Amino acid sequence: MQLYADQPARRTRQIIADLISLGFIAVWIALGVWVYQLIAAFQELGVQMQEAGAGFESTMVELGDTLGSVPLIGSGIRAPFDGASEAGAALESAGQSQQASVEAAATVVGLFIGIVPVILILLVWLLPRIRFAIRAGEAKRLLATPGGADLLALRALATLNMTELARVSEAPAAEWRAGNSATVARLAQLQLAELGLRSSLEER
Repeated sequence: MQLYADQPARRTRQIIADLISLGFIAVWIALGVWVYQLIAAFQELGVQMQEAGAGFESTMVELGDTLGSVPLIGSGIRAPFDGASEAGAALESAGQSQQASVEAAATVVGLFIGIVPVILILLVWLLPRIRFAIRAGEAKRLLATPGGADLLALRALATLNMTELARVSEAPAAEWRAGNSATVARLAQLQLAELGLRSSLEER
């Protein structure tokens, strides 16, 4: 697979674009992780609520058990403590819910910040790079096959503008149909050059 152009200037631009794109990807992923950690830190409030609720519930249950064992008045004294222990359980449950909500928010926001920009970068940068690699590889393989230069020349006639074709010949299409080897070679080379590739055709 041809990852980079043969032409130094174009190859340099491709390498710089690759480095910049990879740098941006790393920055956005790091930013997403940082935002996730920043939001997830608020789970500590839920942890404190859960611990406070659990501790309060445990204390009220113990007091209720202790006072409930007092003869004659135990059952009447225990009721308020049972109610208080339920309030502690509700606070504990609220703390757990708060932790779950913060975790979900941190995950969604962190993924959005870390993934969406990366997807956009990949669409703008990686897809054209893959397309170049495929086209360049196909051109090199085509050139190595019998009659490949003729097909590259035909592709040049079909895709390049008239100004570029005029530099080859006044009638490049007619000369290609006539099998003019020099014109075929120059047209094929134009097509390769459009991809940033070099070949032995340059020497002809």
